[in-house]
Order: sequence, then structure tokens, then C-alpha cells
Amino acid sequence: MMWRAAVFLAIFAVLQGWYSTAARDTWIERMVIDEVTVKSAAALIQIIDPTTGVQPVGSRLQAPGGGINIINGCEGVDVLFLMMAAMLVAPISISARLMGISLGVCVVLGLNQARVIGLFYAYRGDRSLFDMLHGVVAPLMLIVAVSAYFLLWLNWHAPVKRDSPAEP
Repeated sequence: MMWRAAVFLAIFAVLQGWYSTAARDTWIERMVIDEVTVKSAAALIQIIDPTTGVQPVGSRLQAPGGGINIINGCEGVDVLFLMMAAMLVAPISISARLMGISLGVCVVLGLNQARVIGLFYAYRGDRSLFDMLHGVVAPLMLIVAVSAYFLLWLNWHAPVKRDSPAEP
């Protein structure tokens, strides 16, 4: 069991280290932040509330009345890497791992979009609420929700150990 924890930490550290250094200020980071996170959040906000006038401008959700800047660390990649590392060391089949990661990417992106949109509205409405949500509540909720996804996936796909019949 300890080897799984060590491998989990190593995988997470390698992924996080790569993204924080090699991908920093590259097209990869711009794609994740500007395209995937900001543009899709702006599109969702326009659908939910077209009167906001929100526009995606690089890494920023701009709107009359205030907007937010999405920087490295706010795009949910760290939580995505936690989920991926957990799936890679889980005692499940390769196909269950790959399906779990694929669905997990969608789960993390969807939850992070909800977080970004919530932060956008909190910033516009109540800066002290924004500070609390941004610093503590929203990141914790994202980690708890993705952990719950992982545990449900693991429970569904982990092999069942059957007790051997008792010897007389």
C-alpha cells in the first residue's frame, strides 16, 4: 500500500513540475487558461446571463462592473493531476483507469468552470465573499468533489476480493 502512495506522489510531482516549469508561458499554458478556461467560462456566462457583457480577453474575463484574471493555478490543472495520479495507481484494470481519467478530465473541467463562474459573480457582488471563496472554500470543494468522484469510480471498478471458504 505504501508503494502506491509513493508512486502517486511521484506522478503528481512530475506532472505538476512539468506544468509549472516546462509548460509555463508556452502555448500549452495559454491554451489551458485562455482557450479552455476563459473562453468557455465567458461563453457559459453569456448563455446564463447575456446582460453581463462578459468578454474573454486573454486570461481575463472582462465585463462592465468587474471581471477576474485567471492565472496559473486557477485553471484546475493541479486537481486534474491529483485525479490522474490517483487513477494511475488505483488497483483497477487499465481500461478502467483510462475511462476514469477520460471522464475525470470532464468532471474536473466542468467543476472548475463552475468555480470560475462562481468567482466571477462573487467578485462583482461581494469582494469579501470572493476572497473567502477564492482562497479557501472553492479550492477545497473542488478537491473534495474530485476525491468523491475518484472513490466512487474506484468502488465501482475495483476487483472484489472474495474470502476463501473457511477450513474445518
